[in-house]
Amino acid sequence: MLVHLYQQSYPHPTAPVQECLEEIELPFLSEDLTKVMQSMRVGTNRIREIVLSLRNFSRLDEAEVKDVNIHEGIDSTLTILHNRLKTRAERPEIQTIKDYGNLPLVECYAGQLNQVFMNIISNAIDALEERDRQRLYKDIESNPSTISIRTEVTPNNGIGIYITDNGPGMQEQVRKRIFDPFFTTKPVGKGTGLGLSISYQIVTEKHGGKLWCNSSPGQGTQFIIEIPIKSLKT
Repeated sequence: MLVHLYQQSYPHPTAPVQECLEEIELPFLSEDLTKVMQSMRVGTNRIREIVLSLRNFSRLDEAEVKDVNIHEGIDSTLTILHNRLKTRAERPEIQTIKDYGNLPLVECYAGQLNQVFMNIISNAIDALEERDRQRLYKDIESNPSTISIRTEVTPNNGIGIYITDNGPGMQEQVRKRIFDPFFTTKPVGKGTGLGLSISYQIVTEKHGGKLWCNSSPGQGTQFIIEIPIKSLKT
């Protein structure tokens, strides 16, 4: 603004000033500066979102059972995984579809439950990416890869969380073993086989809930988490 005001007051700059203006390409600099500042603002907001999400995800200051907004934990997990979900050169964005019910606050170990969300959604992304490597970009665009997350209050005074992908699904012999420690179908170095086993322990032992999986080849995979609204550990 100051530069424009100066130019209005002195429309005919001296030769040295004019030479300097041409050297620094002032019109382009003025235009780019606005874009740079806007990009910095977007980047700063993005960093703030990630930091808040990391804090909410880890909940390091909340090791005990507390009343928690489950949807905040899911949203924080999706924010952390944004880089894996976004559009890439080889594929479009993996779409996330949220269908949140009207949940009350839930007594739980928030950080541990967020780790369950992370393990399940990360596995869904792995399965979708593996399938999409065998599809053309235009085919993925017409039939996009999706992860759907639905929540509801269950009749037995609990909550249900349904995480569903439209990936390749799995054979029955694989589905039966996915919660076994060290069982993995991933290549060496890409999976420990502990993520779902630990998730199962967190849901069943720490929260007195249930965790199971429905899947069949070509029909995608659904993980269902059920935990009581009031913790059995209090």
